[in-house]
Amino acid sequence: MAADGFFVLTGGPGSGKTTLINALKSRGFSTTDEAGRGVIREELQNGGEALPWVNPADFAERMFEWELRSFRLAERMDGPVFFDRGLPDTIGYLKLEGLPVPSSMEEEAWRLRYNRQVVIAPPWKDIYGRDEERRQSWDVAVRTWEIMAETYQAFDYQLLELPRGSVDDRINFMLGLIEPDRQHPANRQQGER
Repeated sequence: MAADGFFVLTGGPGSGKTTLINALKSRGFSTTDEAGRGVIREELQNGGEALPWVNPADFAERMFEWELRSFRLAERMDGPVFFDRGLPDTIGYLKLEGLPVPSSMEEEAWRLRYNRQVVIAPPWKDIYGRDEERRQSWDVAVRTWEIMAETYQAFDYQLLELPRGSVDDRINFMLGLIEPDRQHPANRQQGER
């Protein structure tokens, strides 16, 4: 099953993904919420232990369930959908933590497909910050980006690096995925600049 209208934005923490997804949402596009932040928020509110700093394996399981739900909800949305991370992100997280990846997760990630072009936000120290939900160090943020790149490529996705720039510039880059007449690197003919 492939969903050409499902566009994933991945990368390390603090690279501007959620800001960009929220900006796309404010312009009327269908989007999904990031699983990691959503799970952390729910667990903190409910006194749960499926937190990355308490029980990484349970946290990963909850994230994967969240991503499955997001995928199913997106199937009922109109037009393109922009995902703040996807199913392979949970697999990348497990690899980052040195935890085993359940075969059921790998099977679902192969079965439920996004657009082959996945946008990856590179580490950007100027905008990186930590908060109650994002506790990773800069070094972990960089390593996360590297693992997400490896993981998506292992699942046969083509990575497009999100340029550093204003939110509007980044929105235009994302819209180049869905509007062929925009000057997006993925839409240029070979040899054009």
